[in-house]
Amino acid sequence: MAKQPHLLVEEGDVHEIAVIPGDPGRVDRIADLCDDSEVVAQNREYKIVNASYEGTDLTICSTGIGCPSAAIAVEELSRVGVETFVRCGTCGALQPDMEVGDMVVATGAAKEEGTSKRYEDEVYPAVPDYDVLTGLVGAAEDNDEEIHVGPIVSDDAFYNEDDEYVADWNDANLLAIEMEAATVFSLARRKGLAAGAICTVDGNLVAGSQKGADSDDELPEKAKDNVERAIRITLNAITSL
Repeated sequence: MAKQPHLLVEEGDVHEIAVIPGDPGRVDRIADLCDDSEVVAQNREYKIVNASYEGTDLTICSTGIGCPSAAIAVEELSRVGVETFVRCGTCGALQPDMEVGDMVVATGAAKEEGTSKRYEDEVYPAVPDYDVLTGLVGAAEDNDEEIHVGPIVSDDAFYNEDDEYVADWNDANLLAIEMEAATVFSLARRKGLAAGAICTVDGNLVAGSQKGADSDDELPEKAKDNVERAIRITLNAITSL
């Protein structure tokens, strides 16, 4: 099999479990918490590192922002051997009692994006694999970490999430909004693979705050700190998968 055109990897280059953050910089943060790591490939928004954590081999691959680039990552990684995908990202809260730095494990993702709809009707559910979902929840509980567990929404239009949209998502008791999970879940299900997601809250849309609004950096300090906690939950979870 030839190298995949975007990720520049081929069969044998990656492991069966992949942690997929959006940010290429977060690949390094995850790798730094592993026992060892090695860069495999880097192209466009995709940085791929192989690592091991407590005896479990894993691949870390950034997906960039949004469902189209996440779909490319899932498509190409699945063609060369990845069977389980764990998204470790950030999200905006949609419930007033949620704070920056809180963590959300998704039980499903509403399809407010266009990519999954090119694969299937939006009536089909975008849900995580049960073992990955329970693995993330169990790892958080084992570390005495408080998390929110419930449905989220994946949206394409970061700058068009107006008050009407936010109020509707809030009324539906969706916990948070991000930009990749619905497609990751849908593609994994269609391919007979496993996927799950844990995200750190970087703003609260109900409260009128977006990431970067109160900081010169993309993420507030509390979110930066708790991203590392979410990474540790992710790494501990994959040792049970």
